[in-house]
Amino acid sequence: MSQFPVTRLRRTRRTERLRGLVRETHLAVEQLIYPLFIAEGISEPRPIASMPGVVQWPLEQVAGEAERVAALGIPAVLLFGIPATKDEQGSQAYHPEGIIQRAIQRIKAAVPELLVVTDVCLCEYTSHGHCGVIAGGEVQNDPSLELLARMALSHVEAGADIVAPSDMMDGRVGAIRRLLDERGFAQTPIMAYSAKYASGFYGPFREAAESAPQFGDRRSYQMDPANAREALREVELDIAEGADIIMVKPALAYLDVIRRVREHYDLPLAAYNVSGEYAMIKAAAQQGWLEERRIVMEVLTGIRRAGADIIITYFAPDVARWLREG
Repeated sequence: MSQFPVTRLRRTRRTERLRGLVRETHLAVEQLIYPLFIAEGISEPRPIASMPGVVQWPLEQVAGEAERVAALGIPAVLLFGIPATKDEQGSQAYHPEGIIQRAIQRIKAAVPELLVVTDVCLCEYTSHGHCGVIAGGEVQNDPSLELLARMALSHVEAGADIVAPSDMMDGRVGAIRRLLDERGFAQTPIMAYSAKYASGFYGPFREAAESAPQFGDRRSYQMDPANAREALREVELDIAEGADIIMVKPALAYLDVIRRVREHYDLPLAAYNVSGEYAMIKAAAQQGWLEERRIVMEVLTGIRRAGADIIITYFAPDVARWLREG
């Protein structure tokens, strides 16, 4: 092996053109999904205090926001709904005239080419804030599967392109796949939140989606942050049940998990750059402690370098503009 001074790795770092020529990891707008929150009972966008720049959208304005997103070249949005009323069974989650079902229809009518991905979980719709039905003070896995499958079907019937179950109930991918296939939607992909951890980084999201649990926490069904091997088991099961895209959530504290999943499986891999990760950068940038654009691009490149093909991020519109500017 050649040694210094023959080998000088700095030679290809001298200029931006040289650095670009040998760059190993590339970030592109085509790899981004932008989350949107749609709320009933509001007439103007409602700012989310812990997520500067992110709002809850009224149904009447969501199509306009979708048009703006599509114009930036972002290929997909991920929808979360906040209904006006909630109940024990989360019945608005699978109601044909629910907030998300109507939002899908409006977005697809305005921007047919924009991919609409829908979050499939009961937590935003239940009065108790948990991701499944409750009995005896505990979240019941198997009775929740039917409701989650009905929710996914209602989204696809409304026009959703991809459904994304995030509840972490065992068997939910299979339940959704079976029902979609039975109803003639065998071509609809499932993007499974396969390795979703019980993370403190979700705090701002729970304000945005109004989905904080009213008792206890979600550690009995979301993954323990200490476990990595278990993530591979979760991914393997989701693939066996019919997942088309797999996901790791959150991203930054779980880059090692993203890498492990990438090395073991060839399916498209998504990573969710979650609300707490967004809020930390925004807060530091507002204080002048960090250069926002540089840090965001470094973080998302790091997620890509770890192995993610797709990044779900609240920074998507900013990143799309920055990439366009060069």
